[in-house]
Amino acid sequence: MTPDPDGHEGAQTGRPGDASASPHRVDLTGEAADLLRRLTGLHGPLMFHQSGGCCDGSSPMCYPDGDFITSEADVHLGDLAVDGLPAPVPFWMSVSQYAYWRHTHLTVDVVPGRGSGFSVEAPEGVRFLIRSRLLTDDELTAFGITSPRV
Repeated sequence: MTPDPDGHEGAQTGRPGDASASPHRVDLTGEAADLLRRLTGLHGPLMFHQSGGCCDGSSPMCYPDGDFITSEADVHLGDLAVDGLPAPVPFWMSVSQYAYWRHTHLTVDVVPGRGSGFSVEAPEGVRFLIRSRLLTDDELTAFGITSPRV
């Protein structure tokens, strides 16, 4: 795993509400996990990239794993463990977007509607979206983030 700019390696996520899991930056709802299982059956292993830029603005884009090339311009926030999938789904974010969102926990959800034509869920009549909250003080400490929230 690639460390984020704060030096913390992205942690594999636990199940939503699993208090015994170590802190993580990104999680997903049950509906999003169901959709990922279905989409993996159609497209093979998947990945997310959160650009915060063009197209669907800040919607997370889901691609066949490796179809979106990541680089030093991206931060690996973690891997989404989905029951029934042979490998976790990596979640990446652009460094510029991370600069704004470094103090947040993200939850990938799915809602009715048409998303981007670039994201694999587009033909399904649904789209992924991000729900966010501020990291708790314990999470900030675990991730080594000491700068004040902006």
